[in-house]
Amino acid sequence: MNKIKSSNLLKGISFVLIPILVLILAFSIFHVMFLNEYGNESKDFTKTEAFSTSYFRFILNQISKTQYVSTKESSNYLELEDEKGNLYYYDTTNYSNDYFKGIENYIKYIIVDNKTNIMFTNIRSTNYTEEIAKIKNNPTYWEYVDSNIDTNIEYINKDNIKYNYTYYYSNKEVNKIDENGELEKRNLKDFNIYTYYDETAANEAIDLQGGREIWNFLIENKTLPIYALGISAILLIAIVFYLIYAIGHRDGKEEITLNSLDKMSYELITIICGMISLSFLAISIVALNMLNYITILFAFISYILAYIVASIWVVTTIKRIKAKEFLRSFTTYKIIRWIYHKFKNLRATFRNKTPETKKIFWYYIVFIAISIILASLFYTGLAILLLIAFWIYSYFRIRKYVNKQAKIEEALKNIYEGKTDIYLDESELEGILKRMAIYINDIAGGFSNAIKESLKSERLKTELITNVSHDIKTPLTSIINYVDLIKKEDIQNEKIKEYVDILDKKSQRLKKLTEDLVEASKASSGNIKLNLEEIRVKELINQTIGEFKDKFENRNLIIETNMPEDDVKITADNRYMYRIIENLFSNITKYAQDGTRVYIDVKKKNKNIEISIKNISKDRLNISADELMQRFVRGDKSRYTEGSGLGLSIAKSLTELQKGTFNITIDGDLFKVEMRF
Repeated sequence: MNKIKSSNLLKGISFVLIPILVLILAFSIFHVMFLNEYGNESKDFTKTEAFSTSYFRFILNQISKTQYVSTKESSNYLELEDEKGNLYYYDTTNYSNDYFKGIENYIKYIIVDNKTNIMFTNIRSTNYTEEIAKIKNNPTYWEYVDSNIDTNIEYINKDNIKYNYTYYYSNKEVNKIDENGELEKRNLKDFNIYTYYDETAANEAIDLQGGREIWNFLIENKTLPIYALGISAILLIAIVFYLIYAIGHRDGKEEITLNSLDKMSYELITIICGMISLSFLAISIVALNMLNYITILFAFISYILAYIVASIWVVTTIKRIKAKEFLRSFTTYKIIRWIYHKFKNLRATFRNKTPETKKIFWYYIVFIAISIILASLFYTGLAILLLIAFWIYSYFRIRKYVNKQAKIEEALKNIYEGKTDIYLDESELEGILKRMAIYINDIAGGFSNAIKESLKSERLKTELITNVSHDIKTPLTSIINYVDLIKKEDIQNEKIKEYVDILDKKSQRLKKLTEDLVEASKASSGNIKLNLEEIRVKELINQTIGEFKDKFENRNLIIETNMPEDDVKITADNRYMYRIIENLFSNITKYAQDGTRVYIDVKKKNKNIEISIKNISKDRLNISADELMQRFVRGDKSRYTEGSGLGLSIAKSLTELQKGTFNITIDGDLFKVEMRF
């Protein structure tokens, strides 16, 4: 099911089928309507009621046009004389863009006005008496002479035409302007009409042949629209439901995927798509109305373009609805929501208004009122001057208030940056600004006291650690010395030798712990004198690697270095930089997995030097980087390995004392230290 709804191929086929099915559906509906009206007509179009109706309407149209032709001026007729000097009018109308553009182009006529004896015709001839005599020789003709009908067209002969509404209407009186510009009453009886259908011209006409073929096809295939209508409707409904279900889904994604088009303003995209699609549809209808092969092709292309634009609008609408973003995509909705929130905030402000908000509100009301009063008195020069003066006064009052606010902001900024010697003169301020100044002065004083207490506490701790370490150091030195003396004696008892070795190791470890403790205390308190100089980082690292070579080899650790070819220098204290690298390498020899690689990278980045050291831990590092940087914390929770847990803390403190940064990253069993100087 997921493959069906996310299949681009199925969606593409569905989108291609829709315009085809819509055309089939439209043609089928037209076919059904046609059969309801003309289903019982003859296959020969000239024998049909539709042909007769068009034929008779054309004749009446020509008669109505003669009513507006004078002997001095004509609109649709060319004024000519025959060989006998009789005046007649030759029809020059081109019906290519008129209602009468089909069979009516092939109807020939001679119309004689019985009152004026003027003839109107679309037949070029030198002998119209002979042309009138030949009209009855045509297979399809219609004559109206002295109010009598003579024709071989069934639906407008003398028996049937009495039921024709158009004929009845044409025999009623109509208005005619005579040559003197006066109004006179005329009707069909005032004319003799001779017409015939030019079969030869019609057979040679491509557009009429196409029309005949369409007519014959519609008459012959009476059951076709029923099947076509049913099948196309079912397929169209199925495709529409499938697309509603599938639109917005992509392979591998459950949620509806929206693109940049789907995030545009819905009103904007609706207007754009509506205007474009309706324009193409209008072009399609106009082109189709001209009925030739080129215009039909042009109409089809316009229809497809209108469909594509409409499809874009439908797709984005469905996707927005399915993604529950439909309402939010309306700009109107966003504006209304914004106004609602502003109104809500304003209401909340008035509900919970403080003395300051009340004051600002009334200040604003007074400002507007005074401005309106002074503006209404503009017809006097004094009012203009007063209004300008009031605006200037208001500006300086606001500016003074903003300057006081800026002082408070500056005081807060200084406190944020760690400065505690802050004091604001409360007498210079008023209202809420005065209360804020009091609070800031109290906060600054509190911070200052807290910092003093913190420094005092830190100093006491440092002194305590130093004194205790010093007190431990004196007896410890004696223990170490006496252990050395015992080791020089010739001791035969193996147990005593073992005990002496243990005493030696533990005393050395205690000595190292005491030294680390003192150094950590000094480093964290900044009680260290730095001797800053240029240090070659590559030489320092290579030298330290050389000193730890045996320890690395004992653990089968492979050192991989990646350093620039040219000299890399930093400004630092050589002794403490060595201590940092030594602490990190010492950590590696204690905690790295045997037989793994250790990566040491040195990079130049802008004006900084970056040093990174990576290794794989032999124990699970189920501890965060922040915890590991604290004093007396080790990755080895069992405390089986030697070490005080101060190495990383000392390295971090020494790095920061030398204006560097020290960061630890833990990713699974990967342990990474990054330093930047």
